[in-house]
This record gives sequence, structure tokens and C-alpha cells, in this order.
Amino acid sequence: MPTLDWLNREDAFRIAARVPTRVLRPHAAAPATVGDAAAARDNLLVQGDNIEALAALLPFYRGRVKCIFIDPPYNTKSAFEHYDDNLEHSQWLSTMLPRLQLLREFLREDGSIWVTIDDNEGHYLKVLMDEVFGRGNFIASCVWQKRYSRENREAIGDVHDYLHVYARQPERFKAVRNLVPMTEAQSKVYRNPNNDPRGRWRPVPMTAQAGHATPEQFYEVVTPSGKSYRPPDGRCWGIARATYERLLIEGRIYFGRSGDAQPNIIRYLTEVPGLAPWTWWPSDEVGHNDESKKEANALFSGEISFGTPKPERLMKRILDIATNPNDLVLDSFLGSGTTAAVAHKMSRQWIGIEMGEHAITHCLPRLTKLVEGEQGGISAAVNWQGGGGFRVMQLGAPLFDAHGDIHPEVRFADLAAFLWMRETGSALEALARGTPLVGRHADTAYYLLFNGVLGDKHPESGNVLNGAVLDALRAACWHAGPKVIYGEACRLGAARLAAEGITFKQLPHAVPR
Repeated sequence: MPTLDWLNREDAFRIAARVPTRVLRPHAAAPATVGDAAAARDNLLVQGDNIEALAALLPFYRGRVKCIFIDPPYNTKSAFEHYDDNLEHSQWLSTMLPRLQLLREFLREDGSIWVTIDDNEGHYLKVLMDEVFGRGNFIASCVWQKRYSRENREAIGDVHDYLHVYARQPERFKAVRNLVPMTEAQSKVYRNPNNDPRGRWRPVPMTAQAGHATPEQFYEVVTPSGKSYRPPDGRCWGIARATYERLLIEGRIYFGRSGDAQPNIIRYLTEVPGLAPWTWWPSDEVGHNDESKKEANALFSGEISFGTPKPERLMKRILDIATNPNDLVLDSFLGSGTTAAVAHKMSRQWIGIEMGEHAITHCLPRLTKLVEGEQGGISAAVNWQGGGGFRVMQLGAPLFDAHGDIHPEVRFADLAAFLWMRETGSALEALARGTPLVGRHADTAYYLLFNGVLGDKHPESGNVLNGAVLDALRAACWHAGPKVIYGEACRLGAARLAAEGITFKQLPHAVPR
């Protein structure tokens, strides 16, 4: 498979593995929770470098995200007040690669990633994503008409962006992706000239290619006027005789106005669930740059320099196709907050990551207005009335300091999630309070003796595996099969460990990094 080569390519492939895992903490300069506290657990606004934030979130969300949308800098050699879009080409590729590698790990097996880009880096990004996600996992490059008026400043006017779409497993994505509702213009072919009480309908030809036809698909059809029809050469009837006779009784066969035309099947508008998505996304269906700027100006009271924030209708189309209510959506280039806002209005869970100060100065106020019932964008279309909530987080200390020791700020849940991901390759979805049992995976139980989880912080009683601690584990959360126990030290001999089915790993140096 062809690959890209650029300055520092080899080093770029090692960046993701070197990113330190940091703890996530409530933001010191913002409310910890906005809106309903219970609902806020499902939604996160995170301020911090997105590559470090992704590494911090991975132990909790690996393999759990249904849809990733990112709108990265397009590398157009422009500088906006709230983000830098002026990176040298090799630097841009080296910036994107490790972030895409980390994002891939978040996707569910039926999940997809959608990335907007323009012609400056679009074709390079396609080849890069082929390498990261696999060429066979490419779904489509959708073309979004971002301008509705002609662009006359260039030799050839630029009126579109791309949406590169990849799936973790394309067949699973195809099986679960949603259809697109028909517009009124698309449904005009459905009429009701005979005042059918079943509503608007259209005639659909009854013939089909004869390549795989059965004998039941070759028969004579006689119209109400007495005219006889058989399938043309190389064709067959698309339905068996028994089905035809049933539809005829139901009034579902149409022979034209005079009753002597070749038969058609009547299909009612109410029977059409929607249309398969395609790659042409016109501005009248999903919005344009001017619309998105007006939305932003209404939210932030005046002109802002996000460059080209995406319209809410564009995000709605993506989430309509790729997700269902309660699915998790991730955007690691949150910008003005559009992805989080649209996901929230559509009853999706969301994680938004933004590095700049406008995570607090713009995203937080926008999402707060959203919870309060803001009525811009798609609000009317989805009957948004407000509600829900979200948490505001920032990056804390790394799990391990410069000497490889566990940082004093690290708590039990931080280290437990990290160990679980390293040991099992999956996210830690739930953690019981007050017990050293992290979880069970493939018949092995994982325990962590750390931070006085047993209630006694004396070294010989809580964080060190000895006879008393083993008895406490046996009483509280025992597992009959193999056990992996992390702790500061072990006072049990090799024979006792083997007899109990225990593999002991000493903190911090036995922790897989």
C-alpha cells in the first residue's frame, strides 16, 4: 500500500506511545458540573492539549465511542485568534498522525470517524488515514458545499470541503448506519392523483434482471383493459406470481391512467424509511459557512475568529447517519463547541476537548446556554427545550513522575483504570468503591492495593500483600480463578502465591507503560 514520507515521519510514529498519561480533575477555574448532576456524568468538556487529553481518557473510554468527528486545522497558512492554522506541511502531518492513532483506539467495533478537510491537505490526509485506519476501512469522501455563492477570488472558485469517513469494521457500520430522511423536494415524485386514503405514492417498475430469477417470476399479466404482458427479453417480473396476485387484490398494482400499461408496483411514501446516504452534501440540506458564522455570532455576540465553524445542520447530518440516542460522540478539536452542542440536543453523550483558553471563554458559555435552552441552530428541528448537564475537566499531573514513581496526586481510580487498560486492552467501565478488585477479564481477576483502599493506610496493612490482607480479600472480593495483584510489596512466599493462584506485580515498576 502506498504511504506518505515526510521529514521526521519515523519519530511521528513514536509520539503516541510516548505521551504521558495524566489524571483528569475538575477544572479549577470553572464549575465542576453544569446543569443536572446525574446527567452531567455522561458528558465531558476537557481543556488541555488534545493528545494528552486523549491519552488521559483512553483508560476510561477505549472501544466505547460510536462516532468521532474532528475539524482539525486545514493548514491554509492563515492565523486565527483562537487557533493556529499555519503549520509547515511536515509538521502538520506529524501533528495529525499520533492523534489519529489515539483516536482509532476509542472507536467501537461499529463506530466511525469523520474528518473535515479542504484541498490543501485533503489528499495527504486520505493517504495518512489509509495507513492508520486501514485502506479497507475507508467508507467515503463526502463533498460538503460550504459556499452557496460563487467564489471569484481564485482561478477556480473553492466551494467545497471534504469529509473523510472511516469505520472500524465497514460491514458492521453499514449494518447499523441510519438512512437520511427525504427532503420535500425528493418526495415530490410521490403524488396522490386518485385520493388514495393511504396517502401519496409513486409507481415502481415491476421488472428486474433475469440473471437469478426463479420460474415463479415468469408469467402472463393481463391488464384491466385485457392487454397481455410478459417480461421483456433478459428481464423477469420482480415479484413471484403469488405476490403479484396478492398486491393486485390489495390495489397495489398500477396499470397507468388508461389501465392498459405495463404493470407497476405502488409504493407509498409512508413505506420509505429514508434514503441511503451519498457523498454529495449540498448547502441547502446541511448548511454552509455563512450560516455557521451567523450561528456563532448570535452565540458569542459579535464577530469571532474561529475561521470556519461548522453549521449545526452539518453536524446533525453526520450524527443522524452515524449514531443513535445515548451513543457516545467524541471531538478532540472542539473549536467553538458545535459538535458537543448538536450531540447534546440530539440526546447523544459527548466528550469535547479543546486546548485553548476559549474552552472556558467560549465553549463553556455556549454549552451552558445550551443546557438553559438556547434556541439557535437545530433547536427547532429537534424540539430542543434545554436540560441535561456536563462536567468540566482539566488535565492534572502525570501518573508517573520523572523517576517512574507514582505521582502523589494519583488516586486509586486513576491507577486502576490505567492498569486495567494495559492488562486487558479495554476500558474500565465500572469500579466498585472500597474494594481492591478492579475487575475480572477472561477468568482472571485483577486487584490493586493502593492508596489505602482497604481502609488502613499503614504499609503492612493496606498496600502490602500479606496474610492479613489476603484474608481481607478472601472475605470481601475473592475470585476462585487466577488472580493478578498489584501492590507496593509482597510478604507471601512463592509457594503460597502459587497455591492461591496469585501473580504478584510490584508497584510502580511492574506497571506496563
